[in-house]
Amino acid sequence: MSTDPTRIEEIEYQLEDQVGFILRTASQRHATIFQRHANEKLTPTQFSTLIRLAEVGTVSQNHLGRLAAMDVATIKGVVDRLKAKGLIQSEADPKDKRRSSISLSARGAALITDLKYSGLLITKETLAPLTPREQKTLLNLLSKIS
Repeated sequence: MSTDPTRIEEIEYQLEDQVGFILRTASQRHATIFQRHANEKLTPTQFSTLIRLAEVGTVSQNHLGRLAAMDVATIKGVVDRLKAKGLIQSEADPKDKRRSSISLSARGAALITDLKYSGLLITKETLAPLTPREQKTLLNLLSKIS
């Protein structure tokens, strides 16, 4: 879409009213809250991966990526970093040696209760400016566009 530069001043556009800008600033606020409460110096993607593994148990790396909403390259990097931290383990799938089966290590499993508690605190603090009804509405609306 091209715009006549002589007509730019006629366009009603306020950056702070744009969905991308609002989502980014909300995400930045949430990231700050996350870092304050995160255990083991985890990133949000590492946190999500550990929680998903706790929910589903042993799973292929590709399936884990889909469950945690990550592409193949991203989940590979996350798995590599979590393995380096000793929080997950992988082994060749006995049915398909090309596939890795990923599971929590004993150390990773021991963190899950604390991670869930931290996750609840992070969500509570992120949503604190909203009433309970607004919180529910926001989560429902964000789910629709995710």
